[in-house]
Amino acid sequence: LGLLGKMKRIMMVLLLVYISIPFIIKLFPSIQAKLVFLNFVRVPYFIDLKRPLDQGLNHTHNFYLEAEAGLKIGVWHTVPTRMWREAQGKDGDWYVSTFNSAHPVILYLHGNAGTRGGDHRVQLYKVLSSLGYHVVTFDYRGWGDSDGSPSERGMTSDALFIYDWLKQRMEKSLPLYIWGHSLGTGYHTHTHTHTHSVALSLQGPCTDFHSLL
Repeated sequence: LGLLGKMKRIMMVLLLVYISIPFIIKLFPSIQAKLVFLNFVRVPYFIDLKRPLDQGLNHTHNFYLEAEAGLKIGVWHTVPTRMWREAQGKDGDWYVSTFNSAHPVILYLHGNAGTRGGDHRVQLYKVLSSLGYHVVTFDYRGWGDSDGSPSERGMTSDALFIYDWLKQRMEKSLPLYIWGHSLGTGYHTHTHTHTHSVALSLQGPCTDFHSLL
């Protein structure tokens, strides 16, 4: 009887916790946001995002852009693999100048949890780079070493900011591909819709915009 009583008490506690969780999440929206974004999970741990070379990316430049006043986001630009020798020792100006080369660009929007330095993401950059693409990726506000806190509006704004920044520096005849993964597919859709609406307001076709899902 003693063992049965203990089991009943344990079950009651577990049931109480199970019932309480939805109410706690409802009362504290910040907890809900953390569970959705998982931006506090930074796997792999203890990596220096300023040094993409440590992740095997010897033709990648790390830099920071100010998406809003006082808010900087971390960005990686990986040039096509065939340019890796030329990329050794080069600064940010050289990397920006390569956007005028004959190689198309992929803007990669990663999903929740982790950073732009996640193992599976790094492997994808390598594959895309070997296929002849520039790969530009970044950590949304609140992720990795980017400033701020995550929000749907803020993350959409970050994606649009990077998109506009790229379009201003790319060869006009080249396409800009957007690759959204997991959570990033939502911001890919926002970016796609926004860029098309801007094109319409300017009375110009957006023929050089493509999306990959």
